[in-house]
Amino acid sequence: MERDMEFLIPTKGILKSEELKKYILETTAYPREHEELKKLREATVEKFGNLSEMEVPVDEGHFLSMLLKMMNAKKTLELGVFTGYSLLATALALPEDGHITAIDIDKEFYEFGLEFIKNAGVDHKINFIESDGLQALDNMLAENPKPEFDFAFIDADKPNYANAYERLMKLVKVGGIIAFDNTLWFGFVAEEEESVPVHMRVNRKALMELNKQLASDPRIEVSQVSIGDGVTLCRRLM
Repeated sequence: MERDMEFLIPTKGILKSEELKKYILETTAYPREHEELKKLREATVEKFGNLSEMEVPVDEGHFLSMLLKMMNAKKTLELGVFTGYSLLATALALPEDGHITAIDIDKEFYEFGLEFIKNAGVDHKINFIESDGLQALDNMLAENPKPEFDFAFIDADKPNYANAYERLMKLVKVGGIIAFDNTLWFGFVAEEEESVPVHMRVNRKALMELNKQLASDPRIEVSQVSIGDGVTLCRRLM
């Protein structure tokens, strides 16, 4: 497994009140969590400990699921899978003939979560590609350079978010949505650099630059949602 395990990862989420976070999870998130999502979440915590913070939180999973259903999305792309919580949430939200292209550089994490995906009966919707994200996107553009995805969820390789964005603008349909995770980066985007752990500054800088870029891009309609660690939705207009 080639993930960086050297540094501790802060608790995900921008809510500074643990009591409020607990209220949201216990009142509306946990009661509606699919059984296999819950099993996957708990197994990921048990197996990977602090690294489990790389998974999307439960309330964010609900948000993405509802968004996909409201869009009537059928074909999606996910860049960055880890053990597959958001992937499983997406697969459950899509119709029976829905399809997800899932890309991650580390297949071992995906295979850990595959048991739960199969138990939920949605593994047939997923095409997993073990690859560097940008390389996989370039291959797609070389093979079939037309917009075919309704939705893309990006949650890997933060310094290359901006590069992935330009590729996705060619792969996601007009009217479709590109969603970037962690765009508030544990709240560090609003803090002075000196107060940010050194190992988290590169991603902070990349995300702050991305946020500015998206806010000024006339090709999209943009909304930064204060859920989880910050999710920015970009609806393609042209």
